Amino acid sequence: WLCVLLVPTLNFFYKLIPNYGIAIILLTILVRMLFWPLTRKSNESMKRMQVLQPKLKEIQAKFKDDPQKMQQETMALYREHKVNPMSSCLPMLIQIPVFIALFTVLRSAVELRFAPFFWIADLSEPENLFKGMIPFLPALNILPFVMAGTMLLQSRLTPSMGDPAQQKMMMWMMPVMMLFMFYSMPSALVLYWSVSQILAIVQLLWQRRKQALAEGGGTTPPTGDAPLSRQARRRLAR
Repeated sequence: WLCVLLVPTLNFFYKLIPNYGIAIILLTILVRMLFWPLTRKSNESMKRMQVLQPKLKEIQAKFKDDPQKMQQETMALYREHKVNPMSSCLPMLIQIPVFIALFTVLRSAVELRFAPFFWIADLSEPENLFKGMIPFLPALNILPFVMAGTMLLQSRLTPSMGDPAQQKMMMWMMPVMMLFMFYSMPSALVLYWSVSQILAIVQLLWQRRKQALAEGGGTTPPTGDAPLSRQARRRLAR
């Protein structure tokens, strides 16, 4: 049913501005706007989780020989600070069916065949720049590199949780994996994902600025220790 909704929406935007590349960008903006409340809450929850990391490490060190007690204290800390560790995954999980529907539509839409957009001659195919012009070298696709770059930038802006070394590895691994996965995909799909990442970066920067202004005009949100409630201090002192 998502595919049934997406095709008329894409064609509606095309009627407003008769270019399917721009129609895909407008469709991407619409999808991001629909998910804006969930994404905002997810980013805020991840930020609170990042601030709580020193306290979580204290709990892990204190109850390392008692996993059950460690789990209880961790969940109690989450409740006191109104943090839901699963909320950061919710927007991504919800967007999976939307992305699958978009993949189906953008890959098979007859309207996109031979539809140009700037240097892209056919949105239903990879860019295939300089194809056959340079002997022994494959055609060049620029958009997948743009997409990977925006993913890397978003990862750097997103509050990190867990082991820093593992987070750094994932920050580089995911864009590289997506680059290889999307390199031969239709340009329309790569365009959608690239614009979606750019909009996510804009949202992160806006939330950072808003938080900095709320905290007194600082340039970056604090990442230090969060003040513990009285109940949390009592538990850690046991």
